[in-house]
Amino acid sequence: MRLFKSLHQHVTPTGIYAVVMCLAGAGVFAYTNQWSFLQYSSSEWVTVYSLLGAVLILEYFTFQLPPASNKQSMDSSVYLACIFVHGSEIAIFILFLTSLIAAIRDYKLSWWKHLINFSIYALAIFAASTVFQLAGGPQGPLDDRYIAGYVLAMLSYFAVNTVTLGLYFYLAYEGSLKQLRRAFVAESLLVYLCTLILSLVLTVLIYHNGILGLVLFLGLSMLLSHAFKQLFDMFRDVEEKSIMDRRTGLYNHSYFENVLESELSAARKDKLPLSLALIDIDDFKKYNDQFGHLKGDQLLGFLGNLLKKETEGTPITASRYGGEEFTLLMPGYTAEQAYNVVNRIRKKLNDSRYEGVEIFPHGCLSFSGGISEYQAGIYDKSQLVDQADKALYYAKHQGKNTIHLFGSFNATEREIDLAQDVRDIEQQLSLFLYKDISTFKHSKRVFKYAMDISEVLGLGQEEKRRFVLGALIHDIGKLEIPWDILNKREKLTPEEWTLVQGHVTWGRRIVEANERFEELIPFIELHHERYDGTGYPYGFAGEEIPRLCRMLTVIDSFDAMTTERPYQQAKTFEQALEELRACSGSQFDPELTRIFIRYIKSTHPVFPHIRSLH
Repeated sequence: MRLFKSLHQHVTPTGIYAVVMCLAGAGVFAYTNQWSFLQYSSSEWVTVYSLLGAVLILEYFTFQLPPASNKQSMDSSVYLACIFVHGSEIAIFILFLTSLIAAIRDYKLSWWKHLINFSIYALAIFAASTVFQLAGGPQGPLDDRYIAGYVLAMLSYFAVNTVTLGLYFYLAYEGSLKQLRRAFVAESLLVYLCTLILSLVLTVLIYHNGILGLVLFLGLSMLLSHAFKQLFDMFRDVEEKSIMDRRTGLYNHSYFENVLESELSAARKDKLPLSLALIDIDDFKKYNDQFGHLKGDQLLGFLGNLLKKETEGTPITASRYGGEEFTLLMPGYTAEQAYNVVNRIRKKLNDSRYEGVEIFPHGCLSFSGGISEYQAGIYDKSQLVDQADKALYYAKHQGKNTIHLFGSFNATEREIDLAQDVRDIEQQLSLFLYKDISTFKHSKRVFKYAMDISEVLGLGQEEKRRFVLGALIHDIGKLEIPWDILNKREKLTPEEWTLVQGHVTWGRRIVEANERFEELIPFIELHHERYDGTGYPYGFAGEEIPRLCRMLTVIDSFDAMTTERPYQQAKTFEQALEELRACSGSQFDPELTRIFIRYIKSTHPVFPHIRSLH
């Protein structure tokens, strides 16, 4: 039993694949060759050596195609031409000799990998030869009457090679079928098309011109391989220039945005930590004004080199964000781990000797940094950047040359900030007093509900701050809706209703113009999303909608139902709660709906007889 368990633990899909492929390759070699090479004539050995040399030369001239394909070579054209002229026996024997030489040359590579490589190509050659024979293709000179046989043989070779090699990578590296299709089909199609044409050309040259034809073919193939290599190098050079910042040698802003989006998706899918650090050189303008822009650019390059050196060999992506700001994107790092990394770099910069540091207040080079960590409620990359920027703002206001974690503000800072933010948002909402006083009063009531619910949910101070401010400002986009529609007493037409729905988008634009409140955008934009995915503007469903936005939807709807509106009668609290229950699981999050109903009942002891207090 123990032996069985031990064997079972070591049996993997990759291992089974390796055994099956090795047995298949050995079987094909034994079936096609049967030790006939021991009776080869001198002329046959000359053919074998010539074709073997051609394969080795073409293997040396490997190349890649843009954007990022696997390494390719044109040695397959030699094997195919050999099938067409001499048959599969010699083709597989040449493959066998090539594999032996590769095993000796790359002795550090596991022997079974060499054997699998041999088996894959042996199966491809055997399949191509079999199909060619079934199509009636004759061995010898190229016969245009059997062009379909040549094409079918090439397609068989391509199919077997692609499927067997792709299956190995799928099992070994747990890739996706979509990735394999792109890597082994789409990216290799041009190379295999060239291989087909070249194999037919080589068939003509070998049959009619012998060694000279083979030499001419090699010259053409080497030139093509070199051209492909140059094309790939040129592509890589252009690609690198498009994603790199010339002054610092780091990645540029565009590349950072792309990587941030992909890393954010990975963190959301795999539930892994992801942190972002935004750093800003302290008093950079003072240095620029004192020593000029050329020296300022050199200082940017100095910090860029330091960041590159300190993050080398790690998954951290260092980028220049713009001006004197830089980003460090840290997949797999919690906020605390990111803090340790960034703080270590800050101290190293402090200790670095640099010309002109005496003009700085700290007497050394320094930067301030803000760090934010991905949380479940973040649905857009701009939110993570906004949080890091907010933390950077606090680091600057704490005297610079320090690192601040988003959400780690002390109690006094939080209370002062919240009070000031509420005043500033109320000042913006006061515009409703002349346009739609109902929306102004509604926003204030939803804000009060959110304050209470924050305690019920046990929110942390930073979450509470965002939630209550988001509740206060959620309808700011209605400022863009015409007065006659906002105050219309009749039922809205479909066109008018579409206009009203646009308030979530207009609200986002209004807040984007004031970067200070960008972190509140989810509450503005998503408070009309529905739990079942039928809401607007994106049709998010379930946990795709941030939790506090789902809570705001419940609060917003409850207050709307229990308040007199131009186009509807107010419901009693009892009727409104019944409506919440009825829509739980469709419009509203069931768990949050139950929490809100318990809150309302506990807040009003005489419930359900009390009517709306509004």
